[in-house]
Order: sequence, then structure tokens, then C-alpha cells
Amino acid sequence: MKIQVACQDKHEATKLASLIFIKDGKETFIYSVVNVYGNELVISLKDKSVHSIVLKDARQVELFTDFIQSVVEKENQIIETEVAGDVVQITKG
Repeated sequence: MKIQVACQDKHEATKLASLIFIKDGKETFIYSVVNVYGNELVISLKDKSVHSIVLKDARQVELFTDFIQSVVEKENQIIETEVAGDVVQITKG
């Protein structure tokens, strides 16, 4: 299953992709969605660090949180992320 998430800019897109998935180790790194403030998403990682990511709008936050829920609950894992400009394509399986 794939989703495309639009971020505020290309820097936020790169940050999101690098924080949720480590390509070299094929490891899903996101642990939970801590909070949402409009179009800002706060996530925690397996190392207990917390990071803020600004998406394009509140709808993108809703799409991402719905999509990532099964990953947080360990029903799925992220298998790939691709960044194209301000958009991150996330694939889970």
C-alpha cells in the first residue's frame, strides 16, 4: 500500500522520509504520533527522540496519521520512502 504526503517544502519532505524509515537497515523508525497542531505533526522515534514535521495542510496530516497507524501498531512496516520535491511517497507492507 502506498501513500503520497505533501509537506510544507522539500526540506520537510526529506526530514519526514529520513525520520520514519532507515533505508540502509530497512528499518521503520517511527514509534508514535505524539500530537498534531493544525498542519504540524509531532512524532516520536524508537530512540525516544521527538520531532516536528510541517505538512502542507491539516488534510495531509490526517492522511499520514491514518496511513501510519498500522505501522505504529506493528501490523505493517514501511518498506520504502521516496522524496520528489515536497512530496514523500511512503510504501508499507
